[in-house]
Amino acid sequence: MIKAVVFDFGGVLLRTADQSGRERWEARLGLPPRGLSKLVFDSEAARRATAGAAGTDEVWGHVAATLHLEPDALAELQRDFWSGDKVDTQLVALIRSLRPRYQTAILSNAWPDGRALFTKLFGASDTFDLFIISSEEHLAKPEARLYHLAAERLGVQSSEVVFVDDFAHNVEGARAAGMQAIHYTPGLDVKASLKAAGVEV
Repeated sequence: MIKAVVFDFGGVLLRTADQSGRERWEARLGLPPRGLSKLVFDSEAARRATAGAAGTDEVWGHVAATLHLEPDALAELQRDFWSGDKVDTQLVALIRSLRPRYQTAILSNAWPDGRALFTKLFGASDTFDLFIISSEEHLAKPEARLYHLAAERLGVQSSEVVFVDDFAHNVEGARAAGMQAIHYTPGLDVKASLKAAGVEV
C-alpha cells in the first residue's frame, strides 16, 4: 500500500520554460548552447553546495570569476538566469489533491538556500508535509541513505513511497532503495503514472 508520494523539485515542480534569458548571456559571453547552465550547475562549487559543503555565494563567485563579471553584471545575470523558471501549478494542484490520504514531500538535491525557496513557494503547508534537502543532510541523490532518510522522516517503509524525479539515475537510486519511482519527462501524464503505481488519484 502506498502511503507517501515524494517529488523532486528542479526539473519536475519547477522547470525552465523559457531559455531566452540564459541564451542572451551565452551569446553575449560567447558560450555554447546550455553552456551557462553547465557552468552554474556542474561546477565543483555547485557539487559542494549540493552536499552542504559550500554556500550558494561560492557557486556564483565561481561563475563571476570564470566569466570575469563585476558584481552588478553578476546580479543581472542571476536575475536573467532564473527568469524563465516556472512552477507547474497543475502539478501542485494534483499534489494538493492527494492530501490527506497520502503524505507528500519534496526530496531535492538543492543548495543551502533551497529551504528558503521551498518555504516561500509552499509555506502554507497545504502542499507538502516535509522538505528533505541534500545540502542540509550532507547527502545527495542517488545515495541510498537519503531515500531511506526520507522514508524514515515520513514514518513509512521505502516500499510505501512513490518517488518522482527527472533524472534517470535518481529514479534508479530510489528503486534500489526500495521505492517505486517514476521518471518524469516533459509531457508525462503524472496523474496516470501515479495511478499505475498504486496511488489513488
